[in-house]
Amino acid sequence: MTNNPRTNTKPLNVLLVPDSYKGSLSSSDVARALAEGIYRAAPDTLLTAIPMADGGEGTVDALVAAANGERHELQVTGPEHLPVTASYGQLADGAVIEMAAAAGLPLTTQPNPEITTTYGVGQLIDHLGDQNMMIGAGGSATNDLGCGAAAACGVTFYDDAGQQFVPTGATLGKIASIDISQMRRPAELTVMTDIDNPLLGDNGAAAIFAPQKGADPAMVQRLERGAAHAANIIARDVGVDVTGVAGGGAAGGFAAGMYAFFGAKLSTGVDDVLDAVGFDEWAKTADLILTGEGQLDGQSLAGKVPVGVARRTDKPVIAIVGSVGEGARASYDHGITAVFGITPKPQALEAALADTADNLTATAENIMRTWLAAGGGGR
Repeated sequence: MTNNPRTNTKPLNVLLVPDSYKGSLSSSDVARALAEGIYRAAPDTLLTAIPMADGGEGTVDALVAAANGERHELQVTGPEHLPVTASYGQLADGAVIEMAAAAGLPLTTQPNPEITTTYGVGQLIDHLGDQNMMIGAGGSATNDLGCGAAAACGVTFYDDAGQQFVPTGATLGKIASIDISQMRRPAELTVMTDIDNPLLGDNGAAAIFAPQKGADPAMVQRLERGAAHAANIIARDVGVDVTGVAGGGAAGGFAAGMYAFFGAKLSTGVDDVLDAVGFDEWAKTADLILTGEGQLDGQSLAGKVPVGVARRTDKPVIAIVGSVGEGARASYDHGITAVFGITPKPQALEAALADTADNLTATAENIMRTWLAAGGGGR
């Protein structure tokens, strides 16, 4: 028996569109591991790899590669108010920023969303001037409603004593007034998010995401009160109600702040990236599409890569993921054909992360052998 039991001699056309496995592999590394497994089962497969992102980690790389752009670096203020070197992408028609490059959780030593700042993101925006910009709003360490970024671009915040300050999560409640008269803005700003959570409430920025950034229950309540107060002042002084904005809770309310201060458009990051890489055209010629991310769960429906990919095509889409979380089954209703976790045995998280590439390769090989044995082939 041969490795490839297909009677159709036309090679199978497989499209790889994975996201990164956060804390383990970049999307390019994931695609490389999947390709190795596929070639083991079917060496004649025609493979096309499109590393993906949803507005978080890898967004700059994906868009720079798709548009033949350039990566640059700038020293800015990091989330813990210390200098960091942040990268951004320069494209022919604008620039792309990952806010995590300047305010991301991996840049913290003691995560604390009451003290972290988005000021460095604003420095990137200000540095890039009045061109069009896209900002990926994933992976943040902050809960300051983007006030730090706004301050870096000329917005002035005052307390009750009339003193200027740069708000953080802990001091949002001290905002007494806001002056935007000296603000510097890009020509157009798009904020790419991978969630649709609002700013406030049980499904909001503080309640859902602050615990991942180091907040205990008491801190979550303080952050919620501060965000609600800041939203009231923004509505009064800026004239924008951010409380009902879908996706406004992204990145600790950063998306809401960009919407209010910069007039930003909030978009689903995965669709922006899929458009940029020409996914729809690539999908037309594919027999099978493999995608994936670190964890597939109920939140994946809001704008994560696997579901975003599946919604755009009628081709079979198999998600290969680090873990399968609660609510993942709902992805079948959005075009996912099947979901496979890659961990072959119970193991500690550290070991699982170290074995990610090997596990991806093994899973891809098994999927391809099953696909071929079931009669799948080129068209």
